[in-house]
Amino acid sequence: TSSTSYRSGGGAGLCGGGSSRSSSVSARRYASSVIGGGSYGGGACSISYGGPVCAGSLAGGFGGGLGAGFGAGLGAGFGAGGDVILSGNEKVTMQNLNERLASYLDKVRRLEEENAQLEHYIREWYRKQAPSVSKDYTSYYQTIEQLQNQIISATVDNNKLLLDIDNSKMTADDFRMKYENELVIRQSVEADINGLRNLLDDLTLVRSSLESELESLKDELMALKRNHEEEMRQLQSQTGGDVSVEVNAAPGEDLTKTLNDLRNEYEQIIERNRREVEQWYEVKIEEVNQQVTSSSQDIQTSSHQLTELRREMQNLEIELQAQLSTKNSLENSLAETESRYGCLLQQIQGQINSVEEELASIRCEMESQNQEYKMLLGIKTRLEQEIAQYRALLQ
Repeated sequence: TSSTSYRSGGGAGLCGGGSSRSSSVSARRYASSVIGGGSYGGGACSISYGGPVCAGSLAGGFGGGLGAGFGAGLGAGFGAGGDVILSGNEKVTMQNLNERLASYLDKVRRLEEENAQLEHYIREWYRKQAPSVSKDYTSYYQTIEQLQNQIISATVDNNKLLLDIDNSKMTADDFRMKYENELVIRQSVEADINGLRNLLDDLTLVRSSLESELESLKDELMALKRNHEEEMRQLQSQTGGDVSVEVNAAPGEDLTKTLNDLRNEYEQIIERNRREVEQWYEVKIEEVNQQVTSSSQDIQTSSHQLTELRREMQNLEIELQAQLSTKNSLENSLAETESRYGCLLQQIQGQINSVEEELASIRCEMESQNQEYKMLLGIKTRLEQEIAQYRALLQ
C-alpha cells in the first residue's frame, strides 16, 4: 500500500482530541489554518486508505464579543506534529473530506447568520438608545433667546435712563446758572435799595432842616410883626395930642409905608423860598417814591422768580433721586438676572459636555466594534480563501 503524508505544524494536541476555546475579538487567537497551518488546540491525525479517519480538532472560533464560536471541530482536523497518511480507498477518503467540508461550510453560514443577527441587535440597541442620548435642547434655546432679548431690552432701558439722567443734570445746571444770575441781580437791586434808603435818609434830614429853617423864619416874621405893631402904637401915642405944630420944612417919607413895603417884600421873599423848597422837596420825594416803588416791584418779581426756581429745583432733585433709585434697582435686577442665567447656562454647558463625553465614548465603542467586525470579516475572508485552496487541492 502507498501512503501520502501531509506535514502540518501546530499545537500540542492528541489524535482524536481537541479543545474548544472561546476567544475575544482578536486576530492573534484565530491562528488556525487548514493548509499548512496549526489548529488552536489541534492534534495529530493520520488518514489511511480503507481505515477510519482519526479525530482531530479544529478548535478556535468566533466567541467572546459576538457569542459564537467554533465547537469541537469538524470531527477530524489537521493537527500539529503528525503525518496524514492516505491509505485504503481514495474515493471514501474524498467523500469523508467532502462531508467535513460541507459541515464546515454549514457552520460558516450559520456563523454569518448569527453575525448578521448580532449586527441587527446592535443597530436596534443604538436606535433605542438614540432618543435617550440625543436630548432636545430646543426649549433651552428659546429660553436663552428670550433671556438675551430681555437683557438687550434692559440695556436699552438703562441707556435711556442714563440719557434722561444726563438731560436732568443739564437742566439742573441751567437752572442753577439762572438761579445764580437772579441772585446776582437780586443782590444788585438790594444794594440799589440800600443806596436809595441812604438817599431817603439824607432827604429826610434836609427836609427836617428846611422845616426848622421855615419855623425860624416864621418866628422871625412874628417878631417883626410884633415890633412893627409896638412901634406903631408908640407913634400913635406920640401923635395922639392936640398940639399942632407947623413946620416950615420939606415933608419926610412916610415911615408906615416904608415898613409896609419892607414887610411885603420880606413876605414875598419868604413865600417864594417856601414854594421853591416845597416844590424841590415834592420833586425829590416823588423821585424817591418812584425809585422805591420800582425797586419794590423788582424785589417782588425777583422773590417770586426765586421761589419758583427753588420749587422747580426741588422737583428736579426729587425726580433725579427717583431716577437714580430706578437705575440702581434696574442694575441690581440686571446683575441678578445675569448671575441666575449664568448659572443656568453653566448647568446646560455641563449637560452638553456630559452628553458629548457620552457620545465620544459611544463613538469609541462603535469604532472598536467596527474594528472587531473588520477583523472577523478578514478572518472569514481568509477562511474562505483557505477553503478555496482546499477545494483546489481536492480537485
